[in-house]
Amino acid sequence: STQMAVVLGSILGDGCLCANWSKTNYRLKISHSIKQSEYLLWKYDILKSLILSKPSVYDKTKSITIRTISHSELSILRNIFYKKNKKIIPKNIEVYIRDPLIVAIWFMDDGNIRKTKRVVEGYNLNTQSFTLKENKFIADEFMRLYGISMTIHNNNGYPRLYIQKKSISVFRNLIEPYMLESMKYKLG
Repeated sequence: STQMAVVLGSILGDGCLCANWSKTNYRLKISHSIKQSEYLLWKYDILKSLILSKPSVYDKTKSITIRTISHSELSILRNIFYKKNKKIIPKNIEVYIRDPLIVAIWFMDDGNIRKTKRVVEGYNLNTQSFTLKENKFIADEFMRLYGISMTIHNNNGYPRLYIQKKSISVFRNLIEPYMLESMKYKLG
């Protein structure tokens, strides 16, 4: 279940489901900044039984990457989370975001703190790759499941979820127990 949570949180976040050479199945590729090596190595340790090679460091992009083997289960997830080669939010997203570990991984991948004059105002969940409709759907599901209030902000012409100040403690209490110490800077 921990492996699946890492896979799902990564798919929602920085992960990519890529076809194998024969295009018969998919594998998960995860890349993070070298500054987040500890986080990537944590994912690597959990997914190790699905990975054949050690993490690769790319000096040019200052990133570190892991790739799983291709697997039929990942192909099933590809059909759920992608449409016409574009990552989407599935209609049953509530099934996935019910698991706080998945939400924590998604936030560790794509979240950041929003401060004004050193005061935490809220959190951003960088969902710019999803449509406005998908962002509204995510916000509605977080409200329904957890009472977490999110609004949608325009970020360079793309929608991004903003966890409002009144929901900071609820959101933080949901994910903080699952966050790596090295990633808690995102919470402030």
